[in-house]
Parts: sequence; C-alpha cells; structure tokens
Amino acid sequence: MSNTLHEQPTAASQPGWLAAWAIAWDRFWFTPSNPLLVSILRIFTGSLLTWSSFVWLLDAEGFFGGTAWQAPANVWRMNDQPWHWSWYFAAEVPGGVSSLAMISLVASLALTCGLLTPLAAVLALAGYLSAVNRAPLNSFGFDDVIGLLLVPLVIGPAGARLSLDRLIWPRLHRGDPSVRATIALRLIQLHLCVLYFFSGTGKLLGASWWEGTALWGALANSQYRTLDLTLLAWHPLVINALTLGTLFWEISYAALIWPRLTRPLVLAIAVPVHLGIGLAMGMMEFGLAMLVANMAFLPLGLGDHVATVHSSPPLDRIHD
Repeated sequence: MSNTLHEQPTAASQPGWLAAWAIAWDRFWFTPSNPLLVSILRIFTGSLLTWSSFVWLLDAEGFFGGTAWQAPANVWRMNDQPWHWSWYFAAEVPGGVSSLAMISLVASLALTCGLLTPLAAVLALAGYLSAVNRAPLNSFGFDDVIGLLLVPLVIGPAGARLSLDRLIWPRLHRGDPSVRATIALRLIQLHLCVLYFFSGTGKLLGASWWEGTALWGALANSQYRTLDLTLLAWHPLVINALTLGTLFWEISYAALIWPRLTRPLVLAIAVPVHLGIGLAMGMMEFGLAMLVANMAFLPLGLGDHVATVHSSPPLDRIHD
C-alpha cells in the first residue's frame, strides 16, 4: 500500500502551466525525426528549382545582364534594402551572368540528386535569392514557395536518405533520427499555416468572396484562364460552394491541420485546390510547389511528426 501511494503523483509534483508549455515547446521543436521526409521534400523541391533555373538560363542576359529588361539601377531603386543581395549585380565580365545562372542550375540538379547536399543546398539558395532579387518583376508565388522550402532544406539533413551522398559516404549519412530534420519540417509547417491564414483573411476584404462569386471572376477571364469552364455559369450554386469552401479551407487550415482527425481531410482538399489553380489558371508550377510544401505534414509511416510526444527522448538518441 505504501509503495502504491508513493508512486502516485501529487498535485505539488505536477509542473505548472508555464513549465508545461516549456516542455511542450521543447518537444515540438527538438524531438528527433526520421530524415526520410526531408529527403523526399529535397527531391521534389530540387526538381522544381531545376526547372525554374533552366527557364532563367534560357535568357540569362535578358533576365540578369547589364542591359536586361529590368535595368540594375531600377532594381536597386525598387528594392531599396541592403539585404536584397544578388550575385548578378557583380557579374560585369562577358559571360559572367550565364556562368552564374549555370552554377544555379548545377546546384539545383545536385540538390535533387543529393550530391554534396549541404553545399548544393547553400548554392541553390544563393542562386535562388540572386534571381528573385535581380529580377523581382519576374518572380511570383511559385518563387516565394520555393524560398519557403529551400531554407529548411539548408538547415535539415536533406541528404541523409535517398541521396548519392548516402551511397558514396554511408558512414557520414546514416539516416539516424535528427533534431535538425524536425526543425526543418516545423519551419515548413508553420510557414504554411501563416501563409494560408493571411491568404484567407486577406480575401475577406473582397466583396466577391463574401458573395461567393470570386472564382467566377477568374474562370470568366478569357485572357487569364487556361481551361474554358464558363459552363459553370449555369450552375451558380456550384461556384458559390467552391468559392466559400476554398475560403473556409484557407482560414481554418492553421487550426485543422494539426489534429489527427481532421488533418487527412485538410490535406486531401489541398490536392484539388492547388491542381485546380494550376490547370484552370495556368499556374501549375505554383500548384505543384504548394502540394510539395503540404507534404511536410505527412507521417509516411515514420511516426507522426505533428503529434505531441508524451515522453522526452533520452539524450543519447538526439543526433545532430
């Protein structure tokens, strides 16, 4: 009897709410995760960045050169911030711009294959930042999402699995559970929540979203659409449902993506939403990039990265 009483926790031994929050915060960010999901995200992100880098390279001088469509002086005035750095501003020698654009392409390919992954990720990020800062009028939502994905890939062990690095240097890339993998996934997850929340609340400023007709404005624009869906004009209730459903999904994403019960539904809705945007509005790259970012919430049978861990991991299981 005395032993049973001794094992039962007392109210005084329970941590206070502030300590409980601190423990939950520590577990949220620093519980080691299997790096496989980060490696999968690396492959998809690198593939999209490779495509983007190839497009930039098709007319590197026109995008980034001294006589490009956006003159360097005008870009500096537009940026007006010292951190809007680009290595293309220093490329004054003949062929320098094309050489730097080629470095970006090679780095993107290396990132996709997982070859010298840490270096490739840093160079790919530098090339990406250089491109969007040098040609800001040519960067759109797709480029923003690529940036959202690249920074966590620089932080996390992106080459730990499914990479040439693992084949060539198996002792250095063992694929052990890693705190850095968790941090990388959390950064993508939280950025997505912020992105969807402000995208949804921003739509509330438009009357057409309240009326349920906003999607019709995009579908009826013959200069913008890529699929003719004007037949929906005969089904206004369908347009209302799609418009209001999309609005509710974006606003509630940050709340419904975390519970295990609602997460599969939220992720399932992301597929038709972003594929629909890509197919109907000619923004397939953006749609694919958003779907890749949503993959950060997939457990893939490796243990739920989103769920709260109920026991702290032993210190000897934490791998950097």
